[in-house]
Amino acid sequence: MNSYLEKVLSEVRVKNNNEPEFIQAVDEVLATLEPVVNKHPEYENIALLERFVEPERLISFRVPYVNDEGKTIVHRGYRVQFSSLIGPYKGGLRFHPSVNQSIMKFLGFEQIFKNALTGLPIGGGKGGSDFDPKGKSDGEIMRFCQSFMTELQRHIGQDVDVPAGDIGVGEREIGYLFGQYKRIRDVYEGGVLTGKGLTYGGSLARKEATGFGLIYFMREMLNANGGINLNGKTVTISGAGNVAIYACQKALEYGANVVAMSDSKGCIYDKYGIDLDLIKQIKEVERGRISDYLKVHSDAEYFEAESEDSPIWNIKTDIALPCATQNEVTLNSAKKLVANGVIAIGEGANMPCTKEATEYFLKNSVLVAPAKAANAGGVATSAIEMSQNSMRYYLTFDEVDSKLNNIMINIFLSCKKACEEYNLGNNYVAGANIAAFRKLAKAMKAQGIV
Repeated sequence: MNSYLEKVLSEVRVKNNNEPEFIQAVDEVLATLEPVVNKHPEYENIALLERFVEPERLISFRVPYVNDEGKTIVHRGYRVQFSSLIGPYKGGLRFHPSVNQSIMKFLGFEQIFKNALTGLPIGGGKGGSDFDPKGKSDGEIMRFCQSFMTELQRHIGQDVDVPAGDIGVGEREIGYLFGQYKRIRDVYEGGVLTGKGLTYGGSLARKEATGFGLIYFMREMLNANGGINLNGKTVTISGAGNVAIYACQKALEYGANVVAMSDSKGCIYDKYGIDLDLIKQIKEVERGRISDYLKVHSDAEYFEAESEDSPIWNIKTDIALPCATQNEVTLNSAKKLVANGVIAIGEGANMPCTKEATEYFLKNSVLVAPAKAANAGGVATSAIEMSQNSMRYYLTFDEVDSKLNNIMINIFLSCKKACEEYNLGNNYVAGANIAAFRKLAKAMKAQGIV
């Protein structure tokens, strides 16, 4: 790493020394940018990287609500408006007990790159709260969302900042948030939130988009490396939310054999292939645990999570798709996957592999589809939803899906082109970072010292 990159990374560590996830995200990006920065010594004089790693705005606020027992509970809300270089801030809201400033900043930083890769005019942001929707009544979730939006509405707008869903924030929560925004602002501003219900401005294929997009990217990456295809390949998928479910659906359509899925408590293994309709019933309708799968398929196996190393990565597979949360694939898990013959990793979650795990995969010639590129289908389709809201015109499912497919093809080609230009082989992790960074750096230079 050259001296300028080392200096910036050192400053990030000092200024943010209690934010490990953010430091990790910045480290992983800067470590890949040396060939670009070497070509542009002028970046140091204009402090381009220093500005790049500092959010434009970071908002923190209290979120009080009254639970069903009449007790007032107070949570903390966040919105990190990281970069508006190429469009309004755009990124999801996460409601989960693990949410803190470090996680919000890491997600916002990743979002800048992801959104740039889509080719669409959207900047990067992220937000959320340490509120946990699990076990809460609809009334409690509604009151929390209304309280959250009462503050958030001051900082967002369809040409300013456009939040969407993430972990813990689905169509139900988006509906409550949108209703409160509309009530306070007294305006129907459809493009201020994405992931909306279809009856009030949502887009067809938005729910499926991140999972479908992941498989479209995997299809392109595998085909570019020896003409490999998904048909007949064994696949394991961590998670059981939207990303995992619809990645599973599209993988099955391409002829893959998905044998395992998981949630935070453990994983199921069904050697005959996952019953996706049952998973949808358990997770989307009943909001139950994945272990409930065994009530119908008693011949399947359930492995309880007992450490940070998810048991799903012990299962022999050709392709592993981590679609749950950050840092879920540790170095230990990476070693088990490699020992069991994995050929490709597709990151459906944001930064699901630790830096050490990613380096181990690359060292052992395992193809890695990085999250910034591979899971960009969700935000790309959110931007398509914004366009539909502006046009007051709605596309069919097939029209949106076709646009998504083309966007994912172009994202892969951008990564591949960067790899070829900088002699990176098939290191698409570095390729994605470089492809996005070059676009953003040009925009930053053009807009002056701001």
